[in-house]
Amino acid sequence: MKAEFVNPFLNAILDVLSTMARIDAKPGKPYLKKERTSLGDVSGLIGLTGKQMKGSLAISFTEPVILQIAENMLGEKVESVNDTVTDLVGEITNMVTGGAKRIFSEMGYDFDLAIPGVVAGKNHAITHKTSGQTIILPFHTENGDFFVEICFEG
Repeated sequence: MKAEFVNPFLNAILDVLSTMARIDAKPGKPYLKKERTSLGDVSGLIGLTGKQMKGSLAISFTEPVILQIAENMLGEKVESVNDTVTDLVGEITNMVTGGAKRIFSEMGYDFDLAIPGVVAGKNHAITHKTSGQTIILPFHTENGDFFVEICFEG
């Protein structure tokens, strides 16, 4: 997968989390994902379709990270992954994908976005609907790690 397809998502997640949740995330080294099991405890997944290619994006948060994001965004302490937190993961997934879509549009790629789905629970599966390889972008915060999965074919 070309860096030009990774960087818009990397920039969008950093932008959304720094502006909306006041979270400073440090990107790690991207790598290929070999299994379907999530690396986090709650994940948002969204499909992207366009004339040039199709793909999907998943953002998988460990519980400590998403609880801190939720507290920062909602202004109140959140004790566990609940409906409010899963709704928030869906919104973050939407915001990140929307931000990346704007960057892709400037590069000449147009996408339509599906409605994001959210899955919570330890060791849940993430199934990308495309046959391409899945790239994992790991991120580290002071509260732990989260992971962005990008899968494109085309």
